[in-house]
Amino acid sequence: MKVCKFGGTSLASAEQMQKVASIVMADPERKIVVVSAPGKRFKEDTKVTDLLISLADAALSNGDVKEALRLVVSRYEQIALELKLSSSIVSIIEDDLLSRLGTKDEGEREFIDLMKASGEDNNAKLFSFYMQSLGVNAHFVDPKDVGLVLSKEYGNAQVLPEAYENLYKELRNKDGVLIFPGFFGYTQEGTLVTFPRGGSDITGSIVAAAVQADLYENFTDVDSVFAANPNVVQNPMEIEELTYREMRELSYAGFSVFHDEALIPAFKKGVPVCIKNTNNPSARGTMVVNERNYLINPVIGIASDSGFSTIYVRKYLMNREIGFGRRLLEIIEDEGLSYEHMPSGIDDTSVILKGAQLTLEIEARIVDRIEKELDADDVHVEHDFAMVMVVGEGMKKMVGITAKATTGLARAGVNLHMINQGSSEVSMVFGVKATDADKAVRELYNDFFVATKTPVL
Repeated sequence: MKVCKFGGTSLASAEQMQKVASIVMADPERKIVVVSAPGKRFKEDTKVTDLLISLADAALSNGDVKEALRLVVSRYEQIALELKLSSSIVSIIEDDLLSRLGTKDEGEREFIDLMKASGEDNNAKLFSFYMQSLGVNAHFVDPKDVGLVLSKEYGNAQVLPEAYENLYKELRNKDGVLIFPGFFGYTQEGTLVTFPRGGSDITGSIVAAAVQADLYENFTDVDSVFAANPNVVQNPMEIEELTYREMRELSYAGFSVFHDEALIPAFKKGVPVCIKNTNNPSARGTMVVNERNYLINPVIGIASDSGFSTIYVRKYLMNREIGFGRRLLEIIEDEGLSYEHMPSGIDDTSVILKGAQLTLEIEARIVDRIEKELDADDVHVEHDFAMVMVVGEGMKKMVGITAKATTGLARAGVNLHMINQGSSEVSMVFGVKATDADKAVRELYNDFFVATKTPVL
């Protein structure tokens, strides 16, 4: 059995849906299809999810709901028309949206999740309807009916353990092709909640793990995962195989193929993942596995992500003060902030976090509290940093990786503000100014892939 997931660009239009149907029908092992909401058809287009957020905002602010609703319905209507489907499916979708709009007074967060999830829910109904028109024994699956139970966290739901048993029992031996909407599930009380945005990948991974699939195919709009961002490095090498841990590190560091939590369910159950291209399904793609041969290429990819800020704290003899780090992090926690890295010296430390969490008021409070409560000699916040990451499980068995990376960055004139290597040694992180990030990625890619002519196997 294969579980396959198709992203928004794969389902953005009638033409794309025809491609998806052909892919599913070409392999009888593709038994469960997880779908996203229709994405962008062209660069300036608007995703259906964004249209739904605008619709929800209009309803909550008593704005022009009629026009916002028309924009959503017309996207489905155009797809249905071009696929020569009965208008009844469009009526079903419009009635569903009107029903959801009627719940706006039951709670804002619940309402927004309910509206956003309609993108995947109605697209699954539409695609199921289309598959049936082709003579395929296809069935729409409601996540509520098959027990996809999640925690009650609007926009950030987590799967509950019992969901796996429920899904196995309900899906494993069902006949036909099952069309499953991504992105959402239900609490034990029956309230709809969504995963973080991009959560259809998470749904696909959960379903694949639950039914113990032989393979989870994640179809997107690229032939494979690349060793670096193609927008930064010209014609980067394709990665044929990488591990779950490497994929998670790369996703965290800015690779847009997956949300960084998406593969955890499949990883825990040992289900292999193949990333493939809807527009070129014959391409080999990238396999994500538990283990790979690290000898040929200890480094598998170079990634970067921007938008970081650093809270710098200096205090003489800080290293001898018991509880200093804990009290510093408590101040950060009190403001509801999460941090990414915390490199330290004997008299100073830095807390690196996503800058979007900081407002001027929060920043001022944090600085004031650290100065007063920790009696720090110097506290200041710096912005506009990027984290450049070198990823590869083979690094832990190779001597000289750090020297090679830092030598290359020095040669490129990139000043390092932080170096951090995780205890797993799967990744090495360099903190640089955001303006130097692309230059750093290009130099590291050249050193680890071009200069050594290393194939990414």
